[in-house]
Amino acid sequence: MSNPKNENESAINAEEELIIDAEVDVEASEEAASEAESPEAAEAPEEAVELADMSKAELFKDAENAREEAAKFRDAALRAEAEMQNVRRRASKDVEHAHKFGAEKLIQNLLPVIDSLEKALESSELVKDLDQDHSAKAVLDGVGLCHKMFLDTLGKENVAVVDPHGEPFDPNLHQAMSMVENPDMEPNSVVAVIQKGYQLNGRLVRPAMVMVSKGVSPSIDETV
Repeated sequence: MSNPKNENESAINAEEELIIDAEVDVEASEEAASEAESPEAAEAPEEAVELADMSKAELFKDAENAREEAAKFRDAALRAEAEMQNVRRRASKDVEHAHKFGAEKLIQNLLPVIDSLEKALESSELVKDLDQDHSAKAVLDGVGLCHKMFLDTLGKENVAVVDPHGEPFDPNLHQAMSMVENPDMEPNSVVAVIQKGYQLNGRLVRPAMVMVSKGVSPSIDETV
């Protein structure tokens, strides 16, 4: 049979253990509550919020810096592209200019040769017995042929002759050497062409040297 005394002691011990466990749980709850109510526990969430706010601010600042850098690079790229377009346009104009006017210096050097041939042809018209001198006529025919070939070749290179006889005087194309009275022509008209002018693709290579008409001065009646 079991001993009632031992059973009572076991019951007392079990009850004491339950009381001790309950006291431990109460102490643990009190410690947890005190820790939750402590300043350190209250500051921890605030620090986390501050860190989150700092991270957001830094992210916004980094994003703004990135946008500014992107805008700078975009502006630099646009400027570089515009500069390249200007360079291409200038190069294209230079090439076109070289094609159109590259032979200008050569033409200027050839013009005196053409002038000499024209003087020779003009002199031949003053020779009365030219038809009887067959050798001289053959030479002058050759000179005329060379003159024509020169002009045809220059025409292929877009060279135009400025021969303004009878036309109004144009200071952009003509150079007036003298002014003469001529009642048969309008004032400020080209009476005679001393030397022809030439244009290359619309640009004046040499102006035409001309004599220009002026109005006739009224006669003075010397009779009293």
